[in-house]
Amino acid sequence: MRMSRFFFLLGQGVKNIFTHGFMSFASVAVITACLFIMGCFSLITLNIDNMIAEMQSQNRVIAYVDEDLSEEQARALESKVSKVKNIETCEFVTREEAMTSFESDYDADLFENIDSSVFRHRYVLSLTDLSLMQETKTDLENIDGIADVRAHLDYAEKFVTLRNIVSIVSVILVVTLFVVSLFIMTNTIKLATFTRREEIAIMRMVGATNGFIRLPFVVEGLILGALGGAIAYGLVALVYHLATQKLLAAMAFGFVVLVPFSTVALPLLGVFLGVGILVGVLGGVSAIRNYLKV
Repeated sequence: MRMSRFFFLLGQGVKNIFTHGFMSFASVAVITACLFIMGCFSLITLNIDNMIAEMQSQNRVIAYVDEDLSEEQARALESKVSKVKNIETCEFVTREEAMTSFESDYDADLFENIDSSVFRHRYVLSLTDLSLMQETKTDLENIDGIADVRAHLDYAEKFVTLRNIVSIVSVILVVTLFVVSLFIMTNTIKLATFTRREEIAIMRMVGATNGFIRLPFVVEGLILGALGGAIAYGLVALVYHLATQKLLAAMAFGFVVLVPFSTVALPLLGVFLGVGILVGVLGGVSAIRNYLKV
């Protein structure tokens, strides 16, 4: 195909966008809305996963040794404790070390009349998978010599449940919104093909190739899809920035560790543009398919 003809077809595709201004606007708006919702849920899921990972690195399961055991006997349990599934790190803490830690965290005056004997030897454990905390707690309690196990199961279960719910909702939304976007885009371009059906029929009769006829409509869908993706990306970036500032400024959320947008900016932009262009191109190809049948 000669360059002059190629640029003519590109021009026709751009012209179609302005010819059907309202429908083009509707297509861009729908794609923008769909990608915006997808992006928001994706970022929420990403941050919840990050929080769970942070909890796994900071949250500790404490296995208290039977107070009747000596320090030597308590240390001998390490081989059994460390072999429990889902244990990532295992640290033995003596009574004296536990008291020193408490004194550094609280007012030392509270411990004036207390000696280390009130504390118990313990193992401070970190887990590989927070969702398996209950099973790990049970396995530790079954070890002879372990008197008690303290684990923040309520927080772990809530975070894991929230992550699972958001992940499922995100998948459903992505599929649903993709189909909706494709439907709107296809109908927008179908309107353009309907108004030019006689012109398309004439081009078919004079021997124009399918590619020659299809290209303007594919260009139209590509531009609309890319535009919708770019606008959605800008809106998600703005909303995420504002939400991050609000959350970090609130003392109640001081423990929240949010994923910096800069770490996901380029991948997110690529996904938004890719999905937008894919929807646009598929819409263009699908809309004109019937008019190219012999």
